[in-house]
Amino acid sequence: MNGALDGIAGVAPVVAMLAAFACAIGGGWLIVKGRDPRKGVLMLVMAAVLVGNVLIWTM
Repeated sequence: MNGALDGIAGVAPVVAMLAAFACAIGGGWLIVKGRDPRKGVLMLVMAAVLVGNVLIWTM
């Protein structure tokens, strides 16, 4: 990679993990409160996909 993309490549997994935690917390909250369980499950799936992507990026 060139120098400009090195910084972005280092920050991308951090941002993805923060988003995964936010989605997991928000999805769990939607499910527990019974507000919209379908969207809550989708948010949990999205969090799992983000974590999988970070695992692939860091290997």
